[in-house]
Amino acid sequence: MEREGEQLSARPALETEGLRFLHVTVGSLLATYGWYILFSCILLYVVFQKLTARLRALRQRQLDQAEAAVEPDVVVKRQEALAAARLRMQEELNAQVEKHKEKLRQLEEEKRRQKIEMWDNMQEGKSYKRNARNPQEEESPGPSTSSVIPKRKSDKKPLRGGGYNPLTGEGGGTCSWRPGRRGPSSGG
Repeated sequence: MEREGEQLSARPALETEGLRFLHVTVGSLLATYGWYILFSCILLYVVFQKLTARLRALRQRQLDQAEAAVEPDVVVKRQEALAAARLRMQEELNAQVEKHKEKLRQLEEEKRRQKIEMWDNMQEGKSYKRNARNPQEEESPGPSTSSVIPKRKSDKKPLRGGGYNPLTGEGGGTCSWRPGRRGPSSGG
């Protein structure tokens, strides 16, 4: 019986020593690399979540493609609708181009008509530089041109010449700045 008592007392000491060793090694490992282990676990969790979401989306796409392959009439309808929409857009674009061409033709016709009118006026001896933009004013009945008094231009002189630019420093007249002399002052 003594032997059995020794074995019983030896076993708990061995187990406690093993637990101490485990406690010391795991405790020192966590004390040294605890934060790294925690952050790597969080990172692995986030990566795992992202991968599962992508795998779900990939499976969903494969199912959608399988459905589209099973129903070819849906694909044909989509393609027909797309072709019809493209055709409508092309027809609208062609209509806009035709409207623009018609406007250009009208403008060219108007210019040509004005040139012919100017040529006819010049041949008749009238002024060919008349205001072609307002032909309805000349054709409208109104007071005779002899009774209209033209406005006089003012005879005032302009304030400065036509080529005046204040940034160049030229043409300013008496308002120019010149630096002083460099030498010593000539005082007494």
